[in-house]
Amino acid sequence: QVQLVESGGGLVQAGGSLRLSCAASGRTISPYTMGWFRQAPGKEREFVAALNWRGDSTYYADSMKGRFTISRDNAKNTVFLQMNSLKPEDTAVYYCAVARYPFYSETYDSSLSYAYWGQGTQVTVSS
Repeated sequence: QVQLVESGGGLVQAGGSLRLSCAASGRTISPYTMGWFRQAPGKEREFVAALNWRGDSTYYADSMKGRFTISRDNAKNTVFLQMNSLKPEDTAVYYCAVARYPFYSETYDSSLSYAYWGQGTQVTVSS
């Protein structure tokens, strides 16, 4: 079992920045691809970003490229999402997740590839 706790969400004006953290416990996340997803009210959960277990390959949804950066600190069993140039349409609950299988990142953008999820952190961007 892995427990994930996200933090760092909040209210920010358009153009601002936030840094989300996802602290894992119960198991080391170092062999696993880690992902961030988000869900806005009335919408389906969507892929935001992922980072493979080696930390040398990052993946982003098109609308996040150039604005968001995913990173990880395996020593602290933590994953981060730096979000810059935030827009009102980025408003959502953001979730981190651990991949279902170790050393695998082929389907990083599918929620089905992830086995454990955090409770989410709210990000609200005002215009």
